[in-house]
Amino acid sequence: MKKIGLTLSAFVLPLAISSAVMASSVEQTKGSFVDKFRQLDEALPTPNVYRSAAGEPGEKYWQQRVNYDIDVKLDEKKHRITGSQSIEYKNNSPHTLKYLWLQLDQNIFKSDSIAETTKTFKSTLESLPAQKPAKLSLGDLRRQQFMSDNELGYTISGVKDDDGKELRVTVVDTLMRIDLNEPLKPGKEVEFSMNFAFNIVEEDALGARSGYEHFEEDGNDIFLIAQWFPRLAAYTDYEAWTNKPFLGSGEFTLEFGDYDVEITVPADHIVSATGKLDNASKVLTSTQRKRLKQAETSKRPVFIVNAEEALENEKEGTDKTKTWHFKAQNVRDFAWASSRKFMWDAKGYQQGGDVQPLVMAMSFFPKEGGDLWKKYSTEAVVHTMEVYSKYSFDYPYPTAQSVNGPVGGMEYPMITFNGPRTKLQDDGTRTYSQAEKRFLLGVVIHEVGHIYFPMIVNSDERQWTWMDEGLNSFLDGVAGREWDPTIPWGVEPRDIVSYMKSEVQVPIMTQSDSVLRLGPNAYTKPAAALNILREVILGRDLFDFAFKEYAQRWKYKRPTPADFFRTMEEASGVDLDWFWRGWFYTTDHVDISLDKVYQLRLDTKNPDIDYSRLRDIEADKPTSLFVERNRAEGKKTWVEQNPDVTDFYDENDRFTVTNKERNSYNKFLKGLEPWERKTLERALEEDKNYYVMEFSNLGGLVMPILLELTYEDGTTEERYIPAEIWRRNYKNVQKLIVTDKNKPLVSVTVDPGWETADVDVENNNYPRRIIPSRIEVFKKEKSKAKVSRDIMQDIKTELKTDEKKDEKDNGEEPQ
Repeated sequence: MKKIGLTLSAFVLPLAISSAVMASSVEQTKGSFVDKFRQLDEALPTPNVYRSAAGEPGEKYWQQRVNYDIDVKLDEKKHRITGSQSIEYKNNSPHTLKYLWLQLDQNIFKSDSIAETTKTFKSTLESLPAQKPAKLSLGDLRRQQFMSDNELGYTISGVKDDDGKELRVTVVDTLMRIDLNEPLKPGKEVEFSMNFAFNIVEEDALGARSGYEHFEEDGNDIFLIAQWFPRLAAYTDYEAWTNKPFLGSGEFTLEFGDYDVEITVPADHIVSATGKLDNASKVLTSTQRKRLKQAETSKRPVFIVNAEEALENEKEGTDKTKTWHFKAQNVRDFAWASSRKFMWDAKGYQQGGDVQPLVMAMSFFPKEGGDLWKKYSTEAVVHTMEVYSKYSFDYPYPTAQSVNGPVGGMEYPMITFNGPRTKLQDDGTRTYSQAEKRFLLGVVIHEVGHIYFPMIVNSDERQWTWMDEGLNSFLDGVAGREWDPTIPWGVEPRDIVSYMKSEVQVPIMTQSDSVLRLGPNAYTKPAAALNILREVILGRDLFDFAFKEYAQRWKYKRPTPADFFRTMEEASGVDLDWFWRGWFYTTDHVDISLDKVYQLRLDTKNPDIDYSRLRDIEADKPTSLFVERNRAEGKKTWVEQNPDVTDFYDENDRFTVTNKERNSYNKFLKGLEPWERKTLERALEEDKNYYVMEFSNLGGLVMPILLELTYEDGTTEERYIPAEIWRRNYKNVQKLIVTDKNKPLVSVTVDPGWETADVDVENNNYPRRIIPSRIEVFKKEKSKAKVSRDIMQDIKTELKTDEKKDEKDNGEEPQ
């Protein structure tokens, strides 16, 4: 059967269209092919009995378990922690262990720690320092002085097994190895104990993840205590001991277990902690216990300790102590907070279900929190659980807490530290800015969200920060926009554009301590990527199903990036290797340019029609300026002056149709099969518009092409071209778009809603648009010569005393 090949005539290049339109497709040269769709399994760990190819825990998946029994005492005056702990370690691995590794996070503050000795000086130095001094902030000086004045890091003693025999220990920076007296075989347990102590750091001085804050005006402190006890490092199937030192950016990966913790503090302190309070009758008044019960079913938060009570408590101070007893089951860490300044409110989150029907959402904050905390903290805690549970699993713990203190934002099981406060004004009121309100809502949602990721879905934060920060930032953006979509949550594709075209990038899959800019890399970029994956590539139904499957598969377990990547593909049914490779393993960016749009029309094969069209196209071309001016001057051509000297070609042009061509056309028609004739006749009758669009991938990151087509009649249409269009040539592609005869295009826009993080939206428009910008008028100042010190004159200046300064400020003449 003969194959028909119809031609499309372009309005812009009628005769040489095939070579012009196809030019970009032949620039590929031998050996230069790059497969952006190469399967990612080549780079991922091989599936095994511990982790399946589907991204699920394998049939022999295991993880260790550690239970802690801790007694700890807070010395408020000395800002010191002393404690003892008994640890039960269960070896669920198939390996025999001769030693255990523990994390000593407080050792990061020792002057000889790796973190401290590798700090770099960031101020610019001139070649002649005397001309322009380098800069050292008062904050840096304060930090140096605090570290010089205080002995920091752990003091550890009495490390013994359950028979009372001493265990040999070796401290390596922020880690400690305990050599076991007998090897710990698979399936067996070992118990050991130790004493520990350390001086609590002043958080404002060191910028730590925990510490104390001192209030000069009332002499009190808020203590946020985390990373406070020697904790077992994780032992995993993919890395064995995860014994990377704590350098500051990389957080932790820990083992799940049960905690029994007794916390002794000044008797007038209020304590918030991981777990459930086990001795409320001993540390709370009957009124406080009644209020807690009332809060379980209240529509709005109920104060357990109200503002007046907290303010009165601030004035007291005592040498007596109370011991608060908390128990927590199946958590991977434990943190707590203590202060006599705390107000305390609570509200029951009636979650329902079988896991944890009632969760007590609670907030602890000083008077400095003001109405900002009273109105929003606990409500934001409840909102977070409501949203996160929809996309993952029911909140499994009895409490979810938000505590105000010096730490801007940090998370632990059941408890979070959050920083924003109100400002005391001269009239005695406390106010807060819109930015501070947004900050509080954002940080509470983010930190409480971390109780899900990674406190339950237990990813390795020190190795892959994005697995907790990125996934959580994506979800806090979902929760945040369900609270108030007008607040900029920082997870939109447009929020990552400047970083993606910067020169300080590293791939997302970079160990956290080596990341150059942690915020954009570990938070914003992965969050924006998941936003694009959900809204643009997979759609909400497929994405939400796959993401929830991941969360439920790895609840109380330890996933790796491969497990996340594989689960999202396996559960969605979509090959996403190109997406993971581009977004997570490279520093490519999105920059898709729409270079040209050709408007073409289907040739009829009828020479009388087609040649007439070509004559019209030729007539539409601009006339030569030379010819136009000759005509304007009234000049006649030689032929016009000698009309008798003409021939056939003066009456017929190159578009004149001959019978030979008509015969050829008739022969062509007769040679068509019935279906071919019918197809041709329909196409000619419909006379549709054919547009060839040329795209360039300037950023290297392959992405779907989102098109907005605008027609002459003012209507618009959205078109979605999957990323697979780039699979044979990721640099340049062409796409044929066909529209109805009465729907001619007037313009085309790529990614009109800025949904793909395209770094240059100005090459997304065809025709190109005029770029809007601004210009500011300014007055040019005369350059000032450098003024030298006139010491002879300046020495005459009278020294202002505070008394004289106050008189001047009040408009009085100094006495």
